[in-house]
Amino acid sequence: MRIGIVSDTHLYDHKPELPAALVEGLSGVDLILHAGDWIAESIVDRFAAIAPVDGIAGNNDGPGIVRRFGRSKVLELAGYRIGLVHGDGGRSTPDTAYRTFCASGGEASVDIVLFGHSHIPYQDMRGGVLLFNPGSPTDKRRQDMYSYGILELTEQIGARHYYYTDRSPAKYS
Repeated sequence: MRIGIVSDTHLYDHKPELPAALVEGLSGVDLILHAGDWIAESIVDRFAAIAPVDGIAGNNDGPGIVRRFGRSKVLELAGYRIGLVHGDGGRSTPDTAYRTFCASGGEASVDIVLFGHSHIPYQDMRGGVLLFNPGSPTDKRRQDMYSYGILELTEQIGARHYYYTDRSPAKYS
């Protein structure tokens, strides 16, 4: 299974275009997971035009997105348990995300934790759990490039960041 991972799009109804590099890069994925801070619900439709989409709400999302997706969830995909959370509310975004799915002082209840919030691409293993932040495909902040991720779920877990500098919008028909 091939999954597109995005977060922190920070797009509004009056400017909902996704970058062409992102649309092209997500073409052919089986699913898109968004780790919060969509901002406008219309952005869900933009991603759904590419592939089925699921996600969670971030700290900048309104009540409609919170009701639709919730603030965290665990998905079972291709035999793996995937925790999805924005990662806000703590001192370290990776620590906050990891602890969301970790029993008090015990092992994590998931194989993968996908998160956002920092806009910083991140990938690490902790206690046998993959921690992955795709960065942002539209709001790079202090990063040199925009980014998203692809998660490959086969007999093994594969995760990779993809980067681009041109945020020109995709053409929609």
